Amino acid sequence: MASRRKFITKAALGAAAALSSISSNSCQAAPLDTNKNKTVVKNGPRFISTWKFGSQANKKALEVIGNGGSVLDAVEQGVRVIEADESNSTVGYGGLPDREGRVTLDACIMDASGKCGSVCSLEEIMHPITVARMIMEKTPHVMLVGEGARAFAVANGMKKQNLLTDKARKQWEQWKVESEYKPIINVENHDTIGMIGMDENGDFAGACTTSGLAFKMRGRVGDSPIIGAGLYVDNEVGGAAATGLGEAILRTLGSFLIVEMMRQGLSPADACKTAVERIVAKHENYEDFQVGFIAMNKQGAAGGYSLHSGFHYAVLSNTENRIFKSPNLI
Repeated sequence: MASRRKFITKAALGAAAALSSISSNSCQAAPLDTNKNKTVVKNGPRFISTWKFGSQANKKALEVIGNGGSVLDAVEQGVRVIEADESNSTVGYGGLPDREGRVTLDACIMDASGKCGSVCSLEEIMHPITVARMIMEKTPHVMLVGEGARAFAVANGMKKQNLLTDKARKQWEQWKVESEYKPIINVENHDTIGMIGMDENGDFAGACTTSGLAFKMRGRVGDSPIIGAGLYVDNEVGGAAATGLGEAILRTLGSFLIVEMMRQGLSPADACKTAVERIVAKHENYEDFQVGFIAMNKQGAAGGYSLHSGFHYAVLSNTENRIFKSPNLI
């Protein structure tokens, strides 16, 4: 059985490799001009975000840049739109709770200088991405968790509020009847909003925020707030972000791997494909879950790749905000 699985995996990887050049080229944004060591963006800033709702984040990010904000401001404010959307059950307000009925949020942010901030298991604060930024800018630390993170947020002006909506509470009560979790492809209830942005000077920033796995064990943290797993930015190369089953992404540090593959010359889409292949190689049950990656390089090319079909991402380039269906392995 094990040898048969390896044969099937190799066959799938071979077929994906045959299509990789087509997939990569079809999902990349137009290239930028370069002048010596300085990147000059022809048509203004560019953003890439996970899932179809990423187009809303992109739109807000462009608005922030247009009003004089930095690319760091742009990615923060962009994902805050999704954090505040109660109809989204996987991020921020309206997110599905843990198995005890408590909504806990995770987020991280990273700027062009390599500074970063992260927050885990945050309760009663709608915008964990803003708390992550405050941790980055106001403390000597990278990460705060739980009660300490909430106390820090409140001390810095964030308001406490109930994040469990009636809709989310009813779903939790229905789940409690059997208290069982079985992932369904693209319906895993943990569709993170990850976002990478580049301004007109070629400087990068990234943000990632989620309510995590629905009905998770108390205290569970996935990949989203972990630098190098859910998000990674290197201003010399570009940035990457992840979505899907956090445990699989954590085991392979997918976003860091993608940036390093781009450093070695791979396109964003091919670098994302490499990260997916690494997950397949490390997980025998890869048929049972979804992961997706997005990336943008210093030349402004953008792309994504996923394990299964059904993953989409949004790219804003030259004020055009387009949604792409990601190429996939299976």
